[in-house]
Amino acid sequence: MMLGLATATGWCAEAAGAGSLSAEFAAPPYRYQARPLWFWNGKLDAEQTKRMVAGCKAAGYYGMGILPCNGMGFDFMSPEFLKQYKVAVDEAGKLGMKMCLYDEFWFPSGSAGGLLASKHPEALGKRLDMLATEVNGPMEITQTVPDGTLMGAVAMETTTKRRLDITASIKDGTLRWKVPDGAWKVMIFTCVRDGGAGLVDYLEPKAVNAFIELTYQAYHDAMPDHFGTTIDGAFYDEPAFYHVQGGRAWTDRFNEYFRARFKTEPITLYPALWFDIGPDTAAARNALFGMRTELYTTGFVKTISDWCTAHHMDLTGHADQEEVVNPVIGTVGDLIKSFKYQSMPGIDQVFAYGRASRAYKVVSSAANNYDRPQVVTECYGGIDLPLPNLYKEAMDQFAKGINTMVPHAVWYDSATIVFKPDLSPDAPKYGPELPAYNQYIGRLQRMLQGGRHVADIGVLYPIATLQAGSWFGPGDPYQGCVEVPEADYMQVGEALSLGVRRDFTFVHPEVLEERCAVEGSTITLSNQVNHERWRAFIIPGSRCINVATLRRIKQFYDQGGTVIATTRLPDSAAEPGADAEVRQLVTEIFGDQKACHRNAKGGKAWFIPSPQVAALKAVLSEALPDGDVVIEQDPATPGGNFSYIHKVKDGKAMYFFGNSSDAVVDTWVTLRGKLTPEIWNPHDGKMGPGEYEQMAGKEGPVTRVHVKLPPVHSLFLVTDDHSNGANGG
Repeated sequence: MMLGLATATGWCAEAAGAGSLSAEFAAPPYRYQARPLWFWNGKLDAEQTKRMVAGCKAAGYYGMGILPCNGMGFDFMSPEFLKQYKVAVDEAGKLGMKMCLYDEFWFPSGSAGGLLASKHPEALGKRLDMLATEVNGPMEITQTVPDGTLMGAVAMETTTKRRLDITASIKDGTLRWKVPDGAWKVMIFTCVRDGGAGLVDYLEPKAVNAFIELTYQAYHDAMPDHFGTTIDGAFYDEPAFYHVQGGRAWTDRFNEYFRARFKTEPITLYPALWFDIGPDTAAARNALFGMRTELYTTGFVKTISDWCTAHHMDLTGHADQEEVVNPVIGTVGDLIKSFKYQSMPGIDQVFAYGRASRAYKVVSSAANNYDRPQVVTECYGGIDLPLPNLYKEAMDQFAKGINTMVPHAVWYDSATIVFKPDLSPDAPKYGPELPAYNQYIGRLQRMLQGGRHVADIGVLYPIATLQAGSWFGPGDPYQGCVEVPEADYMQVGEALSLGVRRDFTFVHPEVLEERCAVEGSTITLSNQVNHERWRAFIIPGSRCINVATLRRIKQFYDQGGTVIATTRLPDSAAEPGADAEVRQLVTEIFGDQKACHRNAKGGKAWFIPSPQVAALKAVLSEALPDGDVVIEQDPATPGGNFSYIHKVKDGKAMYFFGNSSDAVVDTWVTLRGKLTPEIWNPHDGKMGPGEYEQMAGKEGPVTRVHVKLPPVHSLFLVTDDHSNGANGG
């Protein structure tokens, strides 16, 4: 793996050690079956624990992740608790099962069940405060500086937006400054301890290491022989900035970190976190919010990941509120980048069927971007789950790139369940279904973990416009605070996946610049395993964009590539002083925006002001007539979806189609290339010939395949891979 992560350890090692694809599809190895969360919500008893571990194995579960909660009868991380924990791990090891270390008491991760606040209060989260005073000069202002670490003081002329760093005017805790003529806003910025929910400072490695010592290291010290063996992974749960007042999570070392990265002071940029500061606003917010995301990603995720790597474990986990369109203020800043140092990106799908649907592709795209073989879902919790929805949820998510199932949940005490359903082996409703369910999940995970993803379309993850449109103050941080009007990327993603039914990958701008290259009329993602090739690139609604990103897209267009933009074209840069270049590049790519803009090398650019399914379908039918996968009919899908994913693995091209709806889907599917597909049924493991015809398409040979699926069923089309590194089967 890249970036110093564990190489072929834990879950990923087992995926790498695969045998014959067809044989293991028919009888999926135990190691590919689901591994639920196991809520310890009842009084712990060693014999009961052993019986439950054995019952989970008999039901087909390959392992569990113990989630400590109220009712255990022992204090979290006490010697008695750790002794009971070791009973479970010992028993799992004897039975050939695996355990995942859930790192907290209840959730979210970061409080160590209250131990952090009591033992290391200095490690609790901090926030940025602002004291603003409006004055008219000439006069002298005298203002007492609030408690906390002084980050800076700035005066901004309200009409011209001219800003002055007046930090040097603070002496002995008091600001004394002679105000010039005009109307001014005088702001003092301080960083103070917040301690919201008793959670760790996610931005500081030293603070996170204090959390690690109380949890990860304490578990290790109690059972060191199980780490990297029976305990092969760790799971963090729902960190988010919204736990700090206003989502204003900060660190008193921010200026130091900023200077080290940008070689300049951030102080005169601070007003942009609350106000419009004129032409510098977008660039200032991108610099400040982008820096905060970097600190979260390295301070929390990378710090834990490094500990896991040193102990031969993989790290998974997920943020809270992944489905929020704008993650900048309230969640983790930049959802894709938050997984940069994590071996298995993760997502939460709970409380309602499909609640997080629009975020599935964001998280699975993070794995594609950073070349990670697995994407984890914590699924089903808080839902009074109809039995078919065990499969509906799985096929919807696996068709969008998720490939590792963590069911929510097995419960220690069935009488005090907090969140339905009870997926314990002896649960009357679900227990009898678990062996078949785990065989189904085993087949999906054997086929879809690892390999490389194939899609024609890249979609820019528009973090620059999200950061430019965000500021502290309005709204509810839990819901994202600021609604960015042009941010349609999740809408575009859902339209592509579930309406147009053409797969894609969200591409982070840093990944586009650092890992991608223009090769002829394609953009290639140059990962070691997941090397993708896109023939069309979409810029979703954006007011602001990185200028390097737009230069790369212009290069692609100039060499014959297809570019599509939706809702709003960018007119400002994420970097200072580059707005004019952004506007010029947009004009060169899209022309007058009234029709398809073309160049002599075959480059095509469309602007779609309203990116509905019909408009996207019409443009893509013209731009990519022989798509990697084209669904010929438009089936009705009441109560669910019809969706797919194409991956190449073990010398095979495999296409997974899921019909999670309550109706029969009967359609023909056109696949690019001359193929001889077989139908592999993940519900029973049977394999047989497909009904297909090979023919000439508009761009080369294609193969039409008949796909007929009963309600809540899925299948794989499997054929030899003849792509030689290019898209297609």
